[in-house]
Formats: sequence, structure tokens, C-alpha cells
Amino acid sequence: MSNFNVAVLISGNGSNLQAIIDKFQKDELVNVSCVVSNKKDAYGLVRAEKAKIDHYFIDNKNFSSREEFEQAVINILDKYEPDLVVLAGFMRILSELFVNKYKNKLINIHPSLLPKYKGLDTHRKVLENQDDYHGVTVHFVDNTLDGGPILAQTRTLVETQDIKELEEKIHELEHKIYPEVIKDIAQKQIYVLNGKVIKENNDE
Repeated sequence: MSNFNVAVLISGNGSNLQAIIDKFQKDELVNVSCVVSNKKDAYGLVRAEKAKIDHYFIDNKNFSSREEFEQAVINILDKYEPDLVVLAGFMRILSELFVNKYKNKLINIHPSLLPKYKGLDTHRKVLENQDDYHGVTVHFVDNTLDGGPILAQTRTLVETQDIKELEEKIHELEHKIYPEVIKDIAQKQIYVLNGKVIKENNDE
């Protein structure tokens, strides 16, 4: 029986969700208990259905405020008592209500080497600035944009000027690092203590 419950929030294709599903399908350590999307046509909902994972569509347009929408999401998540809430392409900026509810239990993946290039269009910014490296950051979410304690980063040499090729390369990195970080959190090899990330890996 899995003893570490993960809930995943999505808005789109759900390729990171798929990587997480694939990683833990035969691993009893982590259970992906539910998937929630704010977009009805998000392909990630199809991925969840195929994997027999409970999935929900909650339209943020049906709510008069961000907090009301988030409370509806919280009401669903609370049924599953998640140990970790994973943002996997969830295209909503979360309020303090949500972030504080899941403090140190809410993670995000961002396609840049934070603190560089917060927000959108990171691939374009890397190419425009002729950076040698591009990468991916997994971090706990706090009340700042793409802020919060950094859990892990991985980088790759920029070897193309084609933005689509670069995006695909970054997606490959995301699909490797995100499930690994989730596993490390589940095994208590990474956690936050007094606002600092503690890593208890064997090689440190």
C-alpha cells in the first residue's frame, strides 16, 4: 500500500504528469491520488483517466474570485489528504490562501535556472541573451513569483538557436528531474527546515 499521497494540478498536455505516472505506476512508495485541471480540454485529464487516477475539472471562470476557485480545489484535495501537491503546468498564480494551506507541501517545476528568468518565455530569453546554459528548477512554492526554496536544478548546454528544439530538450530534463525530486521528498531525503532545504543524499 502506498503511503505517500501526491495530488497533481495541471492546465494542459500533462507531459510532466505522464512522467510522474510512469515513474510510480509500479512503485508502491508514491501514490498519485488525484489530478485537478482548470481547463476542460487539458489532455492531462485523459492521461489520468487512462491511468485510472481520479480526475477533476474545475473551471476558474465559474468563480467570482481567485480565492473561491482555490477553495473549490482545496475541497477536492482535502478528500485525498495529499502529502505533496505538485504543479505540473498549472497556469494559475496561486494566492496566499492556497500557498499557506500547503506550505512546504507544494512544489513547482520552472523551465529556467532560477533565480534567472522568472515568469514566461524563458526559452526565448535564453536565446536572446546568448546564454551558454539553459535548465530546469524544481522548488517549493511560496508567495513570490517562481520563488521559494530550490530543491533541485539540472542544466544543459545550449546547442541550438531553434526555440522548439530547445523547448523539447528542456522538457526531457523536466521529465527526468521532477519524478526524482518527488521520490526524494517521499523518502525524506529532501525537506525544508527553518526555510532552508536540507538534502540527506548518500553522496553528500
